[in-house]
Amino acid sequence: MSSVPADFPGSTAFPGSTAFPGSTVASRAADLAATDSAVMLEVRDLTVTYAMEHGTVTAVDQVSLDVDSGEFVGIVGESGCGKSTLLFAIAQLLGGPAAITGGSVRFKGRSLVGLTDKQLAAVRWKDLSVVMQSAMNALNPVKSIGSQFKDAMRAHGVRSPQEIAERSAEVLKMVGIDPTHLNSYPHQLSGGMRQRSMIAMAMLFTPDLIIMDEPTSALDVVAQRSLMVQIKELQQQLGFAVIFVTHDMSLVSHFSDRLMVMYAGQVAELGRTRDVFDDPLHPYSRGLLEAFPSIRGPKIRLTGIPGSPPDLSLEYHGCRFAPRCPRVMERCQTTPPELYRVDGRLVRCLLHEHGRDSAGIDSAGIDSAANDTAESETKAETDQDVRSEP
Repeated sequence: MSSVPADFPGSTAFPGSTAFPGSTVASRAADLAATDSAVMLEVRDLTVTYAMEHGTVTAVDQVSLDVDSGEFVGIVGESGCGKSTLLFAIAQLLGGPAAITGGSVRFKGRSLVGLTDKQLAAVRWKDLSVVMQSAMNALNPVKSIGSQFKDAMRAHGVRSPQEIAERSAEVLKMVGIDPTHLNSYPHQLSGGMRQRSMIAMAMLFTPDLIIMDEPTSALDVVAQRSLMVQIKELQQQLGFAVIFVTHDMSLVSHFSDRLMVMYAGQVAELGRTRDVFDDPLHPYSRGLLEAFPSIRGPKIRLTGIPGSPPDLSLEYHGCRFAPRCPRVMERCQTTPPELYRVDGRLVRCLLHEHGRDSAGIDSAGIDSAANDTAESETKAETDQDVRSEP
């Protein structure tokens, strides 16, 4: 993976937050700038279970995470690893049969777990917003975009029709949509415009934190890139924090500050995005990276990750990744790994129980003894593929 371009927005530390000209929320942007060193969100040992006919399934297993003001945190992993469930638990949007059965979520020093719907309504949109995975399903199909913006603002005490109209037009302009589309219905907009409308709605009150659940999943690669650039630019201008969930690691490589890799409901690796991409410590993180083709460099065979994600309804005594891990050891089958701190990162792998490369792995993540053999096999396969080309 290439490094972040020096001239790309967000490649340096966030500047002080500023409000757009004419913004009705300038004071909130100033507050964010004044407190950008504080931890905004504290998640501790959060556990979510689903009640099933034959018992319970733990979809999120003791996950801990801190998010600072103005920070962009990416969460990646295969489908079913617990990414979306984690976000819904943080935002207190879980419905039956899911329930938080352990841990805590503190937002700006206040516990969100156990709050009533009325108490949560005062926090949502104003301080914390959520952009859902499918904008077509999240938006009301029988109401215009402007009407849905108006409902959200009225729910938080904004009654002036002029203020509602001005702010609605302002946030649409922020995401590159002409304000005339306030009169449009969701089905009249393209997929990218619907997704941008959801992001605009999430910014009506310039919240401190915006949670995004795979907002680019229904878009083509060009629209994905355009939307990600826009999100990053808005984050820099307004200073809000972002938690961004995706199954595509390459999508967040240039945009997030830190990256959490989840597997089977647990944190597999957590660290600075550039560190995880340049030198992944967990075999699963490395497998995800090797599953993406590169458009530059020598031609290499994609390896991917063998097998399928585990069945979370079963009880596991060792490492949950052990059946698919190319570096599995005998004790991995019986000893569940803890989160170990290695070079400023957290990694759940017995290979790093006593520090970096404690099980004889070199910096590339390959056994030193098998290094020459692996390189020879890769070179032979590469030469064969090259020779087979016309």
